[in-house]
Amino acid sequence: MAVFKYKMQSILEVKEKVETQAKQDFAAAQLKLNEELNHLEEIRKRREEYVAEGIRLRNTDIDIVAINENKRAVELMDEFEKQQLLQVNVAQKEVDAASYKMMEARAQTKTYEKLKEKAFDEFVAEENHKEGKEIDELNSFRFTGN
Repeated sequence: MAVFKYKMQSILEVKEKVETQAKQDFAAAQLKLNEELNHLEEIRKRREEYVAEGIRLRNTDIDIVAINENKRAVELMDEFEKQQLLQVNVAQKEVDAASYKMMEARAQTKTYEKLKEKAFDEFVAEENHKEGKEIDELNSFRFTGN
């Protein structure tokens, strides 16, 4: 029996490599987003600690310097949080873009895989047809030769 050789195998392999790279890019973007979200959470926790400390400072002996420092620290944490939210948004957009590229790459790979399956089915059908023809010729030869 003949060996099946897909004419566009090299293209399929390139598409598979592109898909693998897109998956890796998506994973890296998702990891970066998770890191940015963790950093945002840390900032929010620190801010809450400063707010709690500010409440404690106001409920004990009044220390204006400490209260002002605490107020500046809370304001600074607010600014850090705003900046970090921007970083999170950028990372989310990168994840979305990587996800889109990954889905596109998968769709292209699937298209070439379907073409390969179709070509293989045609190859099998052609081989079966050839085999049937050979069997018919062999039977015809046997019956006419006797």
